[in-house]
Amino acid sequence: MMHPVELSPSDLLKECQTTRTRGSGPGGQHRNKVETAISLLHLPTGIQGEATEKRSQEANRQQALKRLRLKLAVEVRQLERLDDLPSPLWKKRFPQGKLNISPNHEDFPIVLAEALDVLQGHEYEMNQAAIHLGCSSSQLARLLKLEPSAFAEVNRIRSKLGYHTLK
Repeated sequence: MMHPVELSPSDLLKECQTTRTRGSGPGGQHRNKVETAISLLHLPTGIQGEATEKRSQEANRQQALKRLRLKLAVEVRQLERLDDLPSPLWKKRFPQGKLNISPNHEDFPIVLAEALDVLQGHEYEMNQAAIHLGCSSSQLARLLKLEPSAFAEVNRIRSKLGYHTLK
């Protein structure tokens, strides 16, 4: 089964309810009178991404979509795909077990979701998840640190399970 972050932007938007509102704050008359703020609600999951900081509706839509993809990566787990991981994309982004992706790259949410699925599948044991993914546990931790909400969530769960938190 495909993770929602693996959908193309246009296909992901088809699964979303888009709400446009007026922005507030600095930006002058255009921002206060034109509906440039965008909120995307992913209907299958109820997860929302929004953006209000740009003066352009399209720029806010792109930013909201980026935020939605990151939230989906952090919050949606699909353990049924563990046998198919690591994916070819993961192997491309981790050549010889070394991290090779920027948090700004469009593939980042996909790679992050894959890592989080494997972590949950291995009950948040970093060494086992890293072996499954073909990288070191320090490289896996480095990936998680690139998205603070993912790093915090993994540490919250690890602490609840009685493991030490990642540094």
